[in-house]
Amino acid sequence: MQSWRRKSLWLALSASWLLILLRVFPVLRLAEPARRQAGAPQGWPRWLDAELLQSFSQPGELLEDGPQPPQAPRGGSCYRGACFDASRCRGGGLKVFVYPAVGPISETPRKVLTSIEGSRYHTASAAEACLLILVLSPDTPAGECHPELPQWDGGKNHLVLSLHPAPCLRIFQLGQAMVAEASPTMDTFRPGFDVALPLLPEAHPLRGGALGQLQQHSPLPGVALIAMAEERGGWRTVGTNFSACPWDGRCEQDHGPKQTHPRATLPNATFCLIPGRNPDALHFLQALQVLAALQEMPLTRVLALRQQAQFLWDAYFSSVEKVIHTTLEIIQDRVSGASAHPSLLWNSPPGALLALSTFSTSPSDFPFYHLQQGSRPLGRFSALIWVGALGQPPLKLIQAVAGAQHCAQILVLWSSKKPPPPRWPETAVPLTVLDGHRKRTRFCVMREGRGTTLLSQASDRFLPYSAISTDAILSLDAHSSLSTSEVDFAFMVWQSFPERMVGFLTWSHFWDETQGGWGYTGERANEFSMVLTSAAFYHRYYHTLFTHSLPKALRTLADESPPCVEVLMNFLVAAVTKLPPIKVPYGPWHQEAKPPLVPGSPRLRSEPRPAAQDCINQMAAGFGHMPLVSSRLRLDPVLFKDPVSVLRKKYRSLEKP
Repeated sequence: MQSWRRKSLWLALSASWLLILLRVFPVLRLAEPARRQAGAPQGWPRWLDAELLQSFSQPGELLEDGPQPPQAPRGGSCYRGACFDASRCRGGGLKVFVYPAVGPISETPRKVLTSIEGSRYHTASAAEACLLILVLSPDTPAGECHPELPQWDGGKNHLVLSLHPAPCLRIFQLGQAMVAEASPTMDTFRPGFDVALPLLPEAHPLRGGALGQLQQHSPLPGVALIAMAEERGGWRTVGTNFSACPWDGRCEQDHGPKQTHPRATLPNATFCLIPGRNPDALHFLQALQVLAALQEMPLTRVLALRQQAQFLWDAYFSSVEKVIHTTLEIIQDRVSGASAHPSLLWNSPPGALLALSTFSTSPSDFPFYHLQQGSRPLGRFSALIWVGALGQPPLKLIQAVAGAQHCAQILVLWSSKKPPPPRWPETAVPLTVLDGHRKRTRFCVMREGRGTTLLSQASDRFLPYSAISTDAILSLDAHSSLSTSEVDFAFMVWQSFPERMVGFLTWSHFWDETQGGWGYTGERANEFSMVLTSAAFYHRYYHTLFTHSLPKALRTLADESPPCVEVLMNFLVAAVTKLPPIKVPYGPWHQEAKPPLVPGSPRLRSEPRPAAQDCINQMAAGFGHMPLVSSRLRLDPVLFKDPVSVLRKKYRSLEKP
């Protein structure tokens, strides 16, 4: 009895301390099982602090997608059904041909041509193009506004593009051509047919672009609540403590809002309103009582709107390349019709440019939208084992992976010059041998020490093979050495983070002040930013992005320098997710049997070769910024290496036997 009382008292004290901790440190609250409510969108998982930080738009805020009939434009009869032949776009998606520049052009049109020619949309053949693009330059003389275009055909399936006001656009005989113009006028713009573009400065970067400036979780003290553009070019600002309506004529005794000088830069305010040119625009705030509504808006909602604005900037407007690709994606959606991107893909990270409709039009098929859709990825994985130029059949690795609890199939990508063995070990899961696509026709010559070795294309491992039947891919190299328990635990971790890469060995990038560039190392440290793809889990969609979305220059770099392939895949995933990879435990006993040095072999190795060090600088230039994100997080199984009974440990073999 005394023992029972002591236990009861101990439990009561423990519960009291737990309640105190949760009240004093609410950030410790993590996740709880979702409680389903009728009609409420279900997230996965449901975070307890969601009411404190609602990131971006919620699924319930997005409008339902429905059929949108063609809109009759003002002052014309062109819409996409009448002036655009969609039959030319069937089979290969939107393929565009861009006319070469005629005469001298300014820097921005040159950037436009470069961004199109290096994109996945471009084709060098005007005959196979779905869309033909004419880029107008503001420097083009008026006498050259009617270039000879043999494929013009009255402008059908043409796009006339101008990022700056161009004299030619006013006198050019457009005919049936679409127009993508910066700041178009309402009397010439044709809704549903033309595309309105932002007015870009000459110094706008070609690719990458500067990150947004959101650094605070709430408005800064003293910052104006709202700034409104005036018709004369100035700005009026109102602080957070201003309660009266500043645009009401009955407020003569109040000093009213502060007014800046005409043509001043955008004021630092929480909200900025830029009304149209209507003379009645100055009464807009008075009519809607916006100021009172903004003052009552919770700071969490302000943060959510700021995050959404940052996402839109980064996804569609931060570079010339993104503006042009967004324009082409809008046109592709119009051509595709029913298979166009749903609004969730446009308005939620990472955005429509990175959610290829050729892969799927359902958000549940992408690794980014499980949280918003209340879904989970499929519960099995495919092991893709790459056998390089001098590789041997990975018989021991096949047995270890085949014994994993959630393994659905094993695919051996044979890129070796040697023929594959006639027989493979018996496994409980299907085993398929794939032929490396380019091993017989293209080889790289790499010098390592005194010898010269011919190498196959290591990027073959990242092609979107139709034989892959699961969402999850376990990418392996023939020299990898993993236990069944390591595979099981890593896959369990990936299921909770399906948009990330989950791996065993890591590299870390750093800025080298002496060299004035980026470097990376495999030295063991607390911080890392890359996982080796020779043993890593990731979603199969990244194979589609790697093959179809990367600039041609980066793909060529990866093909010509195989050591760059691993770095490139890490760059791609980091640029899409803005998140670091996740490290899982990898037994130190695996390091005892290192394979012989094979140039370019993406095996489990701890240090990048010096010949590949410059990959990271070339890729940072190709992306326009450094996308890699550093992390110190490593996830281990519960009771791993704890002094408890072996029978209580689920992943027993993770400890050295």
